Amino acid sequence: MKLNKYSYRVTQDDSQPAAQAMLHAIGLTEQDFTKPFVGIASTGYEGNPCNMHLNDLAKRVKEGTNKKELVGLIFNTIGVSDGISMGTPGMRFSLPSRDIIADSMETVVEGMSYDALATVVGCDKNMPGALIAILRLNRPSILVYGGTISSGCEGGKKLDVVSAFEAWGQRNAGAITDAKYKNIIKKACPGAGACGGMYTANTMAAAIETLGMSLPYNSSNPAMSNAKKEESRASGEALRHLIEKDIKPKDIVSKKSIENAIRLVTVLGGSTNAVLHFLAIADAADVDFTLNDFQRISDETPFLADLKPSGKYLMEDLHDVGGIPAVLKYMLSKGMLHGDCLTVTGKSLAENLADVPGLRPGQKVLKTTENPIKESGHIRILKGNLSPEGAVAKITGKEGLSFSGKAKVYNSEYAANDGIRNGEVQKGMVVVIRYEGPQGGPGMPEMLKPTAAIIGAGLGNDVALITDGRFSGGTHGFVVGHISPEAQQGGPIALIKDGDQIIIDAVSNTINMDVSDEELGARRSAWIKPELKVSKGSLYKYARMVSSASEGCVTDKF
Repeated sequence: MKLNKYSYRVTQDDSQPAAQAMLHAIGLTEQDFTKPFVGIASTGYEGNPCNMHLNDLAKRVKEGTNKKELVGLIFNTIGVSDGISMGTPGMRFSLPSRDIIADSMETVVEGMSYDALATVVGCDKNMPGALIAILRLNRPSILVYGGTISSGCEGGKKLDVVSAFEAWGQRNAGAITDAKYKNIIKKACPGAGACGGMYTANTMAAAIETLGMSLPYNSSNPAMSNAKKEESRASGEALRHLIEKDIKPKDIVSKKSIENAIRLVTVLGGSTNAVLHFLAIADAADVDFTLNDFQRISDETPFLADLKPSGKYLMEDLHDVGGIPAVLKYMLSKGMLHGDCLTVTGKSLAENLADVPGLRPGQKVLKTTENPIKESGHIRILKGNLSPEGAVAKITGKEGLSFSGKAKVYNSEYAANDGIRNGEVQKGMVVVIRYEGPQGGPGMPEMLKPTAAIIGAGLGNDVALITDGRFSGGTHGFVVGHISPEAQQGGPIALIKDGDQIIIDAVSNTINMDVSDEELGARRSAWIKPELKVSKGSLYKYARMVSSASEGCVTDKF
């Protein structure tokens, strides 16, 4: 079998002298022209701790490819920091960046005729964006995650990025001084690596390792560890076997392997963003996987991990007690995984786990199936007259299983932030933030700032928040997002008025407003669709192309 079946087009075709001249110009030899070419896609950039070290890891991947007689060629693509853009107009560009990343990686690999792809990724949208590109291309590929950040510390208490957001709410409520607030900000993020709790970056990295598209320990090896450097080099080496055996991403990503990934997300209490991303990943893989599958898996799978944001521990703590492979080994022993699924090692998931150590005896990060935090999963797919297509709730059990209250409606996140700050939100209310969906945002921004403000103001157990936007993996509290159809499309969330009774039930998986069909019909007749908030540029293109959140916000179905 020809190992350089794509690069052959430019390296071996006698009618491509200009291509070959250019390849000589970058230092390649005629001997190199006979080797497979590997694109190494880095999302490294200086402006974000999640990504600041990735270009160095990409060089380690290149060392691994060179060692195995492959030609590794590094290129870069974009990223948007959710933590930095949160609560600003920049957050509207975060989810769209997933598709720009996918499009740009696909473009370079196809345009440059690379035979394989390694992606080096850090912040939330990097992982699904890279994996979507990998699946579209369907060439031997591997994903390398940059790893989790170390924890900060203030007053003997571990800190992470969400500590800074919640400190803002605490200061506004008078619970801490301005000096302590600033000290928490300075110490929350001590260096390189993705946000430390089971937020979206660590959720997606752990899920993708479970899916089989990265090496064991990839998701839990800390960003600045020697293990991360060695694993990056080993990932480059692993591509040789994938190329020789012609193991392609769609050989690995199947309904069974996606079920494995979502079970892991459920056990860990991972981010609701995993729902959006895995709907899009399944679409790219041509796998039939819907919101109903998320609910089915959540019904069958216990929530076990005492991890932030709803729990106590960070990813670094989970790594110290055995890491993601140890969690998977426990899950496999309990019959929770399909062990026969193929992985990028060329072995099955069960074979990868056979010789890894189990969870450290006496550890407290992961509960047992006999003594779970919650007997079923935290992700709930809610439907009702408020969200006919489905909404996504993150219910860990600590918030309660139902909430009923009067609506307090805001037509933007900014208005909600101001309202919370000004004391408009009182105990027993359901805060409604609308016109922040995929089209209405545009870009379906995350609502960490208002939820953190609610928690910081001491209202976390007394207020619910619903939105057609989405939530950060760092969000906790009684929250429901992804309400579909969104307000911009005339979904029922657009028809809510202040004072309407909202009833949310995470047992029956329903979300309704106590408004008659006749009244809703009258409100719908009076509703006027607003103009898009943008009229040109990338957000305008996104708003015109993006599908519903219930379909994963994909942009290639228009």
